[in-house]
Amino acid sequence: MTVFDLSQTQTELHGKNPRTILKTALTHFDNIAISFSGAEDVVLIDMAMHIRKDIQVFSLDTGRLHAETYRFIDQVRKHYGITIDILSPDHQPLEALVKAKGLFSFYDDGHQECCGIRKVAPLRRKLATLDAWITGQRKDQSQDTRGDIPEVQRDAGFSTADKPLIKFNPLLNWTSAQVWDYIEAYQVPFNDLHRHGYISIGCEPCTRPVLPNQPERAGRWWWEDATKKECGLHIGNKAAR
Repeated sequence: MTVFDLSQTQTELHGKNPRTILKTALTHFDNIAISFSGAEDVVLIDMAMHIRKDIQVFSLDTGRLHAETYRFIDQVRKHYGITIDILSPDHQPLEALVKAKGLFSFYDDGHQECCGIRKVAPLRRKLATLDAWITGQRKDQSQDTRGDIPEVQRDAGFSTADKPLIKFNPLLNWTSAQVWDYIEAYQVPFNDLHRHGYISIGCEPCTRPVLPNQPERAGRWWWEDATKKECGLHIGNKAAR
């Protein structure tokens, strides 16, 4: 790992293409991993494999994913010949939530509590073991929460006083069309749900197909306010604005 200057790197990477950002990330950090769940993340895996074969990849298994998503995870594992670290929620708080509120409490009191147990807590445990991570965030996914984030940042949501965590967003300036152009050009695996109107794919009870001309994340937590389309994995976004 070479000496890393965040401010200087932010300036150097501003507006740069995904491969340049990825190469910088993988050059500066050995203990770094790609967070994998959707189409953008597989594009990053595909690019990263041409830079460094030993890249770490992890994925969150909430226990509520679509069957197609589970098959997709295994398809990616086999396609690239990689190990994917599958992260599961702690059974004790999960069992307590279900016992107290049932399996669909999020329809009544919002998704944050369930996501906190099933997604944020397992992610926090994983990120505590890393120096940096790579995400598939794009600005055009949500101008409210992702419009102002930089290509590289100190993760305000998961850094601690003793251990700063660096987050790279290589696809930040790409559009959805550019992602899918890459997928088609390089025959990158993708979730079969995309063939059926799903764009942003999360847990089965909380995701539905997107109608024409709707925002990309409109199918996520559709019963809630449009400004609440984040689960807490990128809680530091607003702090970075």
